[in-house]
Amino acid sequence: MPDHQTTAPAQEWRTAAAFRAGDQQRKHYLQQWQLEPDGKPFKTYACWLQPVRYQQQPAMLKIALEAEEQRGGLLMRYWNGIGAAKVLQQEGPALLLERIHGGLQLRDIQDDAASRIICQVADLLHAPRATPPPDQLIPLETWFAELAPAADKYGGILQDAQLIAHDLLRHQQEISILHGDLHHGNILDGGPRGWLVIDPKGLWGDRAFDYANIFCNPDKKTALAPGRLAGQVAIVATAARIEPTRLLRWIIAYGGLSAAWSLNAEENATIALKVAEIAYALLSS
Repeated sequence: MPDHQTTAPAQEWRTAAAFRAGDQQRKHYLQQWQLEPDGKPFKTYACWLQPVRYQQQPAMLKIALEAEEQRGGLLMRYWNGIGAAKVLQQEGPALLLERIHGGLQLRDIQDDAASRIICQVADLLHAPRATPPPDQLIPLETWFAELAPAADKYGGILQDAQLIAHDLLRHQQEISILHGDLHHGNILDGGPRGWLVIDPKGLWGDRAFDYANIFCNPDKKTALAPGRLAGQVAIVATAARIEPTRLLRWIIAYGGLSAAWSLNAEENATIALKVAEIAYALLSS
């Protein structure tokens, strides 16, 4: 598993036939939307991507191979370019986004400043809108489904994370639209438009959850540096207007969930486990 960036539930198995079908859809939408290829297509575990030009502007064509990716596309469209990349076209599994190519990367910015930027972007995403959000958003209770079985199987800090998550989910506050995977790699430099998100999971629940992944990122060295978590809790709690103890509890819950996903997928869970342990020690001190 990469340092640490993104975690997600165990993904559906992707057959060669599914990727071939996605590639055919990519070719279809190149023609339907009159897109000019501007780079080679490539695939991830969940989608096909291709840089293109659309009406003389750089864009990215994305073909979703699973429901989670399609749900994220619906949320991107709902945000309508406010704190997020603009959706230029959308149909079925296909999403055409503005291609963001600002010169800065959030991981290269001083740590405190990067955390404050993430909080500013989250404010835009969480802000109430005049229209209701997509019906397809997933509640946090569903998102946490893998934690309890993993806590029973693996024990340790996952058991503490499960107890805390259970209580947090029963007593959620400030219910909001959630990106679900806010980290340094999913927030891009939009130049004069500011920092813009991509790749949301499309969740619904306590807004404090959206800040927890900051503490596992941008990489192992940073996330596990002595004193880093405590320092960033102070920064984020102030910038996001969240009581520090509540934020620590969500960090533990998220760390347990992220570790559960990784352990179940037989991937490296070190960062998530250690972040949860550090946060638990701070909570208990």
